[in-house]
Amino acid sequence: MTTILAPATVDAGSLRAELAVDPALRLLDVRTPGEFQAGHIEGAVNVPLDQLDPHLADIASAGGRLVLVCQAGGRASQAAGRLAGAGDRELAVLEQGMNGWVASGGPVERSAASRADSRWVLERQVRLVAGGIVASSILGSVWQPKLRFVAGGIGAGLVFAAVSNTCAMGSLLMKLPYNRGTESDVADAVGRLRG
Repeated sequence: MTTILAPATVDAGSLRAELAVDPALRLLDVRTPGEFQAGHIEGAVNVPLDQLDPHLADIASAGGRLVLVCQAGGRASQAAGRLAGAGDRELAVLEQGMNGWVASGGPVERSAASRADSRWVLERQVRLVAGGIVASSILGSVWQPKLRFVAGGIGAGLVFAAVSNTCAMGSLLMKLPYNRGTESDVADAVGRLRG
């Protein structure tokens, strides 16, 4: 039986100290291009999680420490598992992702295009959609009592998302044009990671 180990983690303060010593540290942000453009750690490259698989071998073979970043840590952990499976052994996931980075006072770089818009991070969009569905199904259940089961289904889905550290609704919302932003140049990002 193969044991799958949780990826190593690094907290925001330790990562800032590491970047001060080694500004060329490889940072891979696996959020959507829209989220990345709205704010990222300086020097990070963007390869969205849904575009990572074809590039696993190239990234894993580059060597050197690689810190994975997403919004809260879930997608970065998934990416770490995939990269570890491809042979990368020097991986770490930023604890609490960009949420932890920003909360600790870490500097955030924004794309020029994102400065003009106030794009919501994926977590906030999930809360809006899930809350909207629950509220409207409860209200609608006054007229159609079976609609309460929709609210129950959303609640069960949120519990499953928390336990499994995945989010089906987030995966669907990532595909919306609003979240795609300007497409990231994955080939360029992989090249920068390879040095």
